[in-house]
Amino acid sequence: MKKILTFALVLVLSLSLLAGCTQSEDSKKIIVGASTTPHAEILKVAKEILAAKGYELEVKEFTDFVQPNVALESGELDANYFQHKPHMDEFNEKNNGNLVSVAAIHYEPLGLYPGKTKSLDDLKDGAQIAVPGDTTNGARALLLLEANQLIKIDPDAGFAATANDIVENPKNLKIIEIEAAQLARSLSDVDMAVINGNYAIQAGLNALTDALAKEEQDSFAADHYKNIVAVKEGQENSEKILALVDALKSDEVRNFIVEKYKGAVVVMD
Repeated sequence: MKKILTFALVLVLSLSLLAGCTQSEDSKKIIVGASTTPHAEILKVAKEILAAKGYELEVKEFTDFVQPNVALESGELDANYFQHKPHMDEFNEKNNGNLVSVAAIHYEPLGLYPGKTKSLDDLKDGAQIAVPGDTTNGARALLLLEANQLIKIDPDAGFAATANDIVENPKNLKIIEIEAAQLARSLSDVDMAVINGNYAIQAGLNALTDALAKEEQDSFAADHYKNIVAVKEGQENSEKILALVDALKSDEVRNFIVEKYKGAVVVMD
């Protein structure tokens, strides 16, 4: 009987030690969801910084704006890095989510790129302009068009504006909503398209040099649409999340962004 009790005690202690080791290892692994460009590329630089501090960074790449938040909410990810806060807030509202922002890292200016029509002066009556199909970026695109005197939006609509909120449209522009990831591919089919920074970069476009119009660095949009690191509420102050944020705000990452993207991605101060 004494031998059985001794064996049972040893087994319990062994399992406890194993669980402790596993928990310790898990606390050193950070799983982050990200868009391929530029977020996953930036995280590769942060990965080296984190490794020096004993953390293992695993990056899961996504090609859309929905699944990274679904995966974070479900607990598959420790954090995600692909979106601005208005997009996260919209996800929370629609899905009863509990995601919060822990840091703003960079800003990607939205750009209006030429398709079949190569300049704003050449836009004809009834020209087609493609915009992102999701609510927050769609409104953002319309505000960019308004800033360039192409349309006027009902001021009460603000950052929830849709094509239905256009109150003046002197050129009778046709606003076509397209999934954000497909906008660059649509350029040959429309007169112009307003494209998100990450998808523009993937297509070899730079808002600074290729866009006919873009959100300026000192604009309200630049502050409102900063790209953030998001986590599940309650994880804001965990050691590994703080380590992730420190790495993303490091001089190494800042220098990489400046040199790699040449103005298409702007580091936040």
